[in-house]
Amino acid sequence: MKILFVASEGLPYSKTGGLADVVEALPKALSEMGHDVAVFLPRYRGNKITSQIISSLTIPLGDTLRFPALAEGAPVAGVRYYFLDDPEYFDRDALYGTKYGDYGDNAERFAEFSRAAIEFTKRVWLPDVLHCHDWQSALVPVLLRTQYANDPNVRSIPVVFTIHNVVYQGLFPSTVMRRIGLPDQLFTIDGLEFFGGMNYLKGGIEFADYLTTVSRRYAKEIQTPEYGANLDGVIRNRADRLVGILNGADYSIWSPEADTVIAQNYSIHNLEGKKACKKNLLETAGLPAENMDRPLIGIVSRFVDQKGFDLIARVANDLMKENLAIVALGSGQPEYEGFFRALAESFRAKAAVKIGYDDLLAHKIIAGADMLLIPSRYEPCGLTQLYGLRYGTVPVVRATGGLDDTVQYYDPKTGHGTGFKFDEYEGRALLQCVRGALKAYKDPKIWRTIQANGMAKDFSWKASAAAYVTLYEAAKRSRIPQGISTSNRR
Repeated sequence: MKILFVASEGLPYSKTGGLADVVEALPKALSEMGHDVAVFLPRYRGNKITSQIISSLTIPLGDTLRFPALAEGAPVAGVRYYFLDDPEYFDRDALYGTKYGDYGDNAERFAEFSRAAIEFTKRVWLPDVLHCHDWQSALVPVLLRTQYANDPNVRSIPVVFTIHNVVYQGLFPSTVMRRIGLPDQLFTIDGLEFFGGMNYLKGGIEFADYLTTVSRRYAKEIQTPEYGANLDGVIRNRADRLVGILNGADYSIWSPEADTVIAQNYSIHNLEGKKACKKNLLETAGLPAENMDRPLIGIVSRFVDQKGFDLIARVANDLMKENLAIVALGSGQPEYEGFFRALAESFRAKAAVKIGYDDLLAHKIIAGADMLLIPSRYEPCGLTQLYGLRYGTVPVVRATGGLDDTVQYYDPKTGHGTGFKFDEYEGRALLQCVRGALKAYKDPKIWRTIQANGMAKDFSWKASAAAYVTLYEAAKRSRIPQGISTSNRR
């Protein structure tokens, strides 16, 4: 099967979050299964290309025309990479905005990207199925089922659309409709209209053939007012086409046996190397060696509201009274960056933080910490806990979304379980959960059991990729051969 991924970021070329990891790992897993897979991305600053395929592509954008190029990059692990090359729109310091906010022309940038993706399928690489990701590519199914509905080249291509995080929707004023060349007929309650403005993500949900999100629990959560970010009703209307498929971990990169950047490799059968990794992490973080005898909690995350750091802030003083140490890595909202800086300043012998993204340090934390703390308010899937399980670094999480799907609470009566989790979004619930993990850590036999339970779990992409193939086949069957009108797109 020929499968084209359309996404705004993807490793090894670009990344701001977990979307990029998925857009790297899932195509690779599909390629290993024998499928012909390509990825279509914007060409951001620093992305190297091997050739320019089309030097000038005409893209209508409202009352204007743009003339970007289409380019090809070097294949990686059997996956082809192609780019929309428009330096005015994408050769910038960051992908989506600055510390002051989103770029003011994001609506136009990703409208051009979506149109270019369809033109790419017509002119360069016609797939059997399109797999689009998040709001930045959500106009692809909208355009296919409206302005391209009578185009015999592309009208029958099925679209699978993945919601990685429903909170990020691509919200713009209604005036954007004309600026990007969409007709007024689409500005309706069954189209892109959303509380008087327009919503790119809503369009993807309404017009795609099948919808996925990145864990089973999150697929249920986003159909509720609490987690649906005002799109729960729209999603419930399409629940018969919504599937939760858990993200996987790329064990060729994230595995203590094969990791090339940690201090010493180790495995489920011999954990001695983990002690060397902990020693190295403490040295790297500038924490004294006395912390070798304390449970070391690692945090690798974006520092944003979603991730539950307000809970840590509420109980920080009580938390730091415990016999533990903390190493945190991340960046995001100034208040949380400031909180972690203050924590490290107040508890210099027990806490360290690095603000920013550092892949090398992320590997060292995953390998060297004893526990990973992930107290998210909501978590569509989460990859950090999957990495932690593989490395014998026990997750301490809130029971939401993919965290709940992947972490099994340790039961001392049966010896089953892979971590610790709490339900109520309260600081005291977090503190009690951490204390439960600290108690278990005091018994080496119990702790070794929990580590082994987690390391034995298989969250590789193999099963998830197979589930996606099944969905692609269903999407192909759902397409009416001669095309489909907007009135009966469901």
